[in-house]
Amino acid sequence: MAAYDALLLLSFGGPERPDEVLPFLRNVTRGREVSNERLAQVAEHYQHFGGVSPINEQNRALLTAIGKEFTAHGLDLGLYWGNRNWYPYVDDTMRTMVADGVKRALVLATSATSSYSGCRQYRENLADAQAELGPSAPLLHKLRHYFDHPGFVAANADRVRAALTELPPDRREAARLVFTAHSIPVAMNASSGPSGGLYLDEHRETARLVAEAVRGPRAEFDLVWQSRSGPSRVPWLQPDINDHLRTLAAQETAAVVVSPTGFVSDHLEVRWDLDTEARETAAELELPFARAATAGTHPAFVAMVRELAEEELSGAPRRALGSLGICGLNCPPGCCPRPARHSPQPREGVRRAF
Repeated sequence: MAAYDALLLLSFGGPERPDEVLPFLRNVTRGREVSNERLAQVAEHYQHFGGVSPINEQNRALLTAIGKEFTAHGLDLGLYWGNRNWYPYVDDTMRTMVADGVKRALVLATSATSSYSGCRQYRENLADAQAELGPSAPLLHKLRHYFDHPGFVAANADRVRAALTELPPDRREAARLVFTAHSIPVAMNASSGPSGGLYLDEHRETARLVAEAVRGPRAEFDLVWQSRSGPSRVPWLQPDINDHLRTLAAQETAAVVVSPTGFVSDHLEVRWDLDTEARETAAELELPFARAATAGTHPAFVAMVRELAEEELSGAPRRALGSLGICGLNCPPGCCPRPARHSPQPREGVRRAF
C-alpha cells in the first residue's frame, strides 16, 4: 500500500465576521447568475447569527476528534484543513503542508455523495492548488464517498432516534421521517455519476438506510430538498422542504422528524433553512416538528474517517451498505462534469504568494 503522511480535511468554508459575509457569498456564487438582491437576502441570514458561519468551528471540532481517533488507533498522520470559499483556503493550507515536508496526503471532503459541486469541483480545487505550487506540491488522494458507510448511517440513525424523543410521546410512532439534502439543478443531477442521476440516488440510499436502521426493513420515509439558489427559470430538484411540510399537514400527518443527511455538520444552511424557516412553517401548520442533528463529531462518524484512511493505508476492507456499490474511487475525468453555465471567476479575499 502507498505511504501517506497527512490527512487534509477539505470543506466549503464560511465567514467568521460580519464584514466577511458578502465577499464570501460572492466567492460561492462566482460564475453563476445570482442577483445582488438575492445575495443581500442570504447575507441577512448570516447576520441573524452575528455574521458568523458555524461551519468553520465545526470543522475544527471534527479535526480535533479525528486526531484523537487516529492517536487511539496508532495512525500517525499530520492533520490539515482547507476550504474552497474562505480562509483557510486550500491552496494556502497546501503551502503549509509543503513547508512541513508533506509528500503524500489523503483528502476527506465534507460531502458524502457524487455531484459536480460535491466531488468534481473539489477535485478541481485540489488540482488548481497543485498546479499553483508546482513540483513541490504533495500528491493527493481523495477518499471515497461515504453516503452508505455503516459509520455515517449509524451516526445519522442515532441523531434521528434522539430527535424522536423531542416529540410528544403519543406522536412518535406515527411521526413521518423526512430527509433533506441540498437541492441542485436537475441538469447537474442528470450528469452526476457515469450514467447520470447518481446524486439523487445516493441521497435516497442514505435516507433509506437511516430510516431502516431506526424503524426496520421497508421503513417509510420521504426525501426532499432545501437551500435552492439561482435563477427561477432553471429547474431544480423538488419538492422543497417547506412545500412538503404543507403536503404532510394536509394529509393530517401526526408529526415530522427532519433529518438533514445531505449535510455533515449543522452549518448555516441547516440552521436557517430548517431550524428557522422550516420550523416556522411547521408551527404555522400546527405540525409537531423535530430536527435531527447532523453526523458532526458523532463517534461512529469519526471512526468512519479512520476506517476510510485505513483502507488506503493498510488495505482494510471497504465497508458499505445498500445496493449502489462503492463510489468515488478514481473517478473518471468525465464523471460529474462542470455545468455549462458555470464559469470560474476570481475570488475575493485571496492572499497570493507571488
